[in-house]
Amino acid sequence: MSFANPNYTDILATTIESRTRKLADNVTNNNAILKRLQAKGNIKTFSGGSKILQELTFAENQNAGWYSGYDLLPVGVSDVISAAEYDIKQAAVPVIISGLEQLQNAGREQMIDLMEGRMSVAESTIANLITGGLYSDGTGAGGKELDGLEVAVPLAPETGDYGGIDSATYTFWRNYVVDSASAADILGDWDTIWANLVRGADRPDLIMCDSVAWTAYVGALQAQQRFSNTNSGDAGFSSIKFMDADVVLDGGIYNGSLGTGAPTGTAFFLNCNYIHYRPHAARNMVPLSPNRRYATNQDAEVQIIAWAGNLTTSGRMFQGRWDMNA
Repeated sequence: MSFANPNYTDILATTIESRTRKLADNVTNNNAILKRLQAKGNIKTFSGGSKILQELTFAENQNAGWYSGYDLLPVGVSDVISAAEYDIKQAAVPVIISGLEQLQNAGREQMIDLMEGRMSVAESTIANLITGGLYSDGTGAGGKELDGLEVAVPLAPETGDYGGIDSATYTFWRNYVVDSASAADILGDWDTIWANLVRGADRPDLIMCDSVAWTAYVGALQAQQRFSNTNSGDAGFSSIKFMDADVVLDGGIYNGSLGTGAPTGTAFFLNCNYIHYRPHAARNMVPLSPNRRYATNQDAEVQIIAWAGNLTTSGRMFQGRWDMNA
């Protein structure tokens, strides 16, 4: 097989290879949820297996209790640790350069400039793909999409399996939901959600809103004159406060149009201590093959940036949701 310019084909692979770490970081920095999980140390790779296992504690140790002097202490087996299991989801974006483009960009600097442009587009594309997937229910693209917040923190928490655990059977595997009749009820609704998600020091630390929920909350704050510092954003994400949790708008412009990945009229109350982003160690925004890939019937070279993993939860009972559409 002949190539338009074999001296430059290595640039495509080496450009992707050298930007692998930056690409993974850019995806993390693209969304307030992933940025918060990174700060919590909850972005952890896994190295193999047919499923992603997320350990969780579902009960207290039944041997705990008061005693006096020589009282016998219970030492019975207390089964309190289990694991949720999640499918490995995959995503990819190809970066392509034709033989003609190689000829037209004959100088090394010109070729690098071309690849920088292609990589920038690829980076933003896959970052937006995963950001949108954070809100999915896992059924998109024929069940290949990320298991996002729509299934982790659903509107009907008492039904369905999630992570291989039946929510109808196990009450600890249910999030808390408030269906709102009106935006005017938002402060009272949010107070109710908060009260049902606090356990000692455990409480929501991040509230992700779409544009509708954000506007309703800001409007309520204006009426109550209860603004907090609007400069307390998490790593560049502008936020305000509810209690001591950051309220972040994940709306505005999304995929080239107004909107967001979050469902309309929704606010997710997230305790990020119990949410985990689990990319595969060998597929965290890396080229599928560092070697040359050529189309069999075209004068073109392609490299594929690949990702594999999922979003997991170890404490569903600590998550909440406010919905203004039900």
